[in-house]
Amino acid sequence: MKTKTTLAFFIVLSTFFLQAQQQAKGIIGTTNWMNNWTNFKPAANEYNEATNIIAGTIDKDTKLLKRNTYQLVGVVYVTNNATLTIEPGTVIRGDDKTCGTLVVTNGAKIMAEGIETDPIVFTSNREKTERKPGDWGGIIILGKAPINNLGGLHTLPFDLEPMLNHYGGQDAEDNSGVLKYVRIEYAGRKLSSLKELNGLSLAGVGRKTVLSNIQISFSNDDSFECYGGDLNLNNLVSYRTTDDDFDFTQGAQINISNSIAIRHPFSSDISGSRCFEVDSYDKIGNTDMSKKMTKINATNITLVNLEENNQGLVRESVYVRENTFFNLSNSIISGFMPFVLLEGNIGNGEVNLAKLTFKNLIVNNCNGGITSESSSSNPAIESFYSNQNSDIQYTKMKNTELFAIPNIKGSPDFRANQNNTLAIGN
Repeated sequence: MKTKTTLAFFIVLSTFFLQAQQQAKGIIGTTNWMNNWTNFKPAANEYNEATNIIAGTIDKDTKLLKRNTYQLVGVVYVTNNATLTIEPGTVIRGDDKTCGTLVVTNGAKIMAEGIETDPIVFTSNREKTERKPGDWGGIIILGKAPINNLGGLHTLPFDLEPMLNHYGGQDAEDNSGVLKYVRIEYAGRKLSSLKELNGLSLAGVGRKTVLSNIQISFSNDDSFECYGGDLNLNNLVSYRTTDDDFDFTQGAQINISNSIAIRHPFSSDISGSRCFEVDSYDKIGNTDMSKKMTKINATNITLVNLEENNQGLVRESVYVRENTFFNLSNSIISGFMPFVLLEGNIGNGEVNLAKLTFKNLIVNNCNGGITSESSSSNPAIESFYSNQNSDIQYTKMKNTELFAIPNIKGSPDFRANQNNTLAIGN
């Protein structure tokens, strides 16, 4: 009888701790999961000179080895259902002169599975004193998962080879491989005033693709952008991107958890940079409205502006367009103006607002709450969310009070300072 009682006690205790962990705000973990594999000072790293060149087309299974350093020259396509495998600890340097870019085409795979103590690094080929955002292109993955464009297929506007530049389909379970314990630094080349590559572009990528523990730093456009597709994303780090940290469009169905965007007031695009930019389509005329609109479920997210009381070019943390479903829960947002901005016509009725939920949040040092483009003060929005029992706590705290160790010059720990966040909740 004693054994059964003890077992029941441990089950109840385990359930309690699991529920407490799930309700905790911001990024979570029993330890600081950003240790070892991330790098917040990539300009200080001295990478080996390239010993091998990657160029042209990879049309058969290929493996990149840690003992070599690779230079990515021009646009490199993985085609013909081939698999590109990359050993933990391998360094691939994007060529600045030819805009080195890696494109994993529809049906091909990338298996880039680093380990915590030996991540895979994609970075600039410039000397460390010369590196800057946009030195090279970035990584593009084209899959077969659904998108909501007319015809169910589409191409990216990045001047790619027409016969290889297509994504979309009917397979939500599509598998384009693995990116895990990977860093992408100084990507996002600007091709023209209207064409900018991202750190990681995921187009029609399916949910069997594993995307976890990825840090994108100093991208010259978005860090992570999803064009449609169906994905589970976790443990993502976006640091000092120039445009948006997480951008979703074309009917993307995304669960994103335990992820962080760290912004700096002067690493932002003058046109407006956000942590989340969420919409359902580029142009309504090109969209099949009978298909799924974008739906984002974001939980245990931390969005932080590094310099308090200095908005610089940083604007709202979240921007949502019409016909989009967005849920943000169990999260911490600190240092934005305002917290959320909704496209003007969203605030005109409860049907639109019901697509957007904000629950169990700490909103710290934000100049404004949930607002609309049509008016900085919208009573209908304020009334709707105040009646939803959203549990949004608006606070005025220093980052050092809110987070465990928000010192980017050392080994930062942006998990919540439990003493203060527990006090806020009581």
